[in-house]
Amino acid sequence: MVNRPKQKGTAYESELVAYLQSRGWVHAERRALGGTNDRGDITGIPGLVIEAKNCKTHDLPGWLDELETETANAQADVGMVFVRRRGTTDRSRDYVVMTAQQATHLLRRLEGWGD
Repeated sequence: MVNRPKQKGTAYESELVAYLQSRGWVHAERRALGGTNDRGDITGIPGLVIEAKNCKTHDLPGWLDELETETANAQADVGMVFVRRRGTTDRSRDYVVMTAQQATHLLRRLEGWGD
């Protein structure tokens, strides 16, 4: 029996990896399933956990809780949830979700931002 949601998720992860590689993150790749020690869906960018979502309905609190666990499991600095934007195949138009804490941490790491 075909698991349609898993197929959709796998396809989106593959598209997202290709997009990230085309933007210069040549080591981005899909991560093998991690079970209880899940560390996100995409790896290859040091210090970053990426969770990929291809869903009709959005569950931001649930996704961010999942991301928090995965970021801790990976001992990463920053985590992001990439959400497939419906109605387009242009991955640059997808959404990225993160907590304000993660966003300010990222901004502080950029030279000249924050205090």
